[in-house]
Amino acid sequence: MRLVFGAVRPCSSTTPPVPRASVGMHYCAASTTLLKPNTKSFALRSFEVSCSSLSKHDSSKRSVADQSAKLGKRWMEFQGINNWEGLLDPLHDNLRCEILRYGQFVEAAYRSFDFDPSSPTYAMCRHPRHSLFSQTGIGETGYKITRNLRATCGVQLPRWFNMAHPSWVSTQSSWIGYVAVCQDKEEIARLGRRDVVIAYRGTATCLEWVENLRATLTELPNHVGPKEDGQGPMVESGFLSLYTSKTATCRSLQEMVREEIARVIEMYGDEPLSFTITGHSLGAALATLTAYDITTTYENAPMVTVISFGGPRVGNRGFRAHLERSGTRILRIVNSDDVITKVPGFVFRHGDVASKQSAHAAGIPGWVNKRWEEMQWVYTDVGQELRLSSRESPYLQKGDMATCHDLKTYLHLVNGFVSSTCPFKASSQSVQLISHPRENAWV
Repeated sequence: MRLVFGAVRPCSSTTPPVPRASVGMHYCAASTTLLKPNTKSFALRSFEVSCSSLSKHDSSKRSVADQSAKLGKRWMEFQGINNWEGLLDPLHDNLRCEILRYGQFVEAAYRSFDFDPSSPTYAMCRHPRHSLFSQTGIGETGYKITRNLRATCGVQLPRWFNMAHPSWVSTQSSWIGYVAVCQDKEEIARLGRRDVVIAYRGTATCLEWVENLRATLTELPNHVGPKEDGQGPMVESGFLSLYTSKTATCRSLQEMVREEIARVIEMYGDEPLSFTITGHSLGAALATLTAYDITTTYENAPMVTVISFGGPRVGNRGFRAHLERSGTRILRIVNSDDVITKVPGFVFRHGDVASKQSAHAAGIPGWVNKRWEEMQWVYTDVGQELRLSSRESPYLQKGDMATCHDLKTYLHLVNGFVSSTCPFKASSQSVQLISHPRENAWV
């Protein structure tokens, strides 16, 4: 069953407070404007994320690994083995901590990317792998980055275009994220298994924007298996292109991921192992495609879970059906005020994930639905949904599209969400005005 948390009244003063402690990590965006209750508006440069299961000691000097509760034998439950049943409404404190922890890995990908078009390292990673976490402010995670990942745009540009336009327009391949393997024994014990994280940033280059606009569905190559209502799995053309395209000098993201996953399985396959793929916006779409690829490529693959933030739609009903059959667990964190989560294409039925019924919309003739399907514009949401709303936060500027989509906003809302009857508990929010700008990525 998909849980949808709509807009309801703010928490009353009688609501029991959520214990607090701050994670030593600041989520920053230079262009986001937030509002503090009963004060004039101001530009919020960062805020600390509070997590109810953390200790009350100063966390800024402690590792991320030390700040979350021990999952132990329940780790599969928090990874979604039961589709997070009973953990989302109200939001379980341990799950909240895990969502925020994976959000930090995505934030590290953003902070590591060189957004400056005038820089000689534009569209590359600004930090070496061994110090990326420390230089981006996360600190000790217990994970070791084992592979940098690049995505290549499949749009073919004429040679004269590359010569006539600056690098920020014509850059075809760019650093998109990384693979990190948990190596710390204490963190492995806390998690109950060895975890492998694949983290993706959102859109950053001009050609990635071009790929985002290629919104018609295309069939996944080499698919073998049953079809849903006569349709095989199909996904957005631009997302698939970014995942599978390559150049003479740069391998595809798919090849890089497959090679690293095979190496990890061979090295650690005899012990409890999980793959957690996380991303924001475009990164959320690539995370879903990566999960599909892992479960399709490797028989008896370890548990695969996607934790996505502000992701657009990715594929059709056939794609969703395959993900369900493969056992892939997807938790989509959605801000109901974020337009990016409502594109591309159309969704005519917002039913349960397990529904086998055809997509339809009340009052729309069947021939219209069929025509839109023929045009390859009918998408389906996947996975379990944690729906939040930026309108419920007293700190956020209402109606600001950039604010609604920013990763920092998502982590802010997760941190404050209690339940469908208490969508945001403002007292759990801690605000600091410090300057640490980064670019906003929308998709």
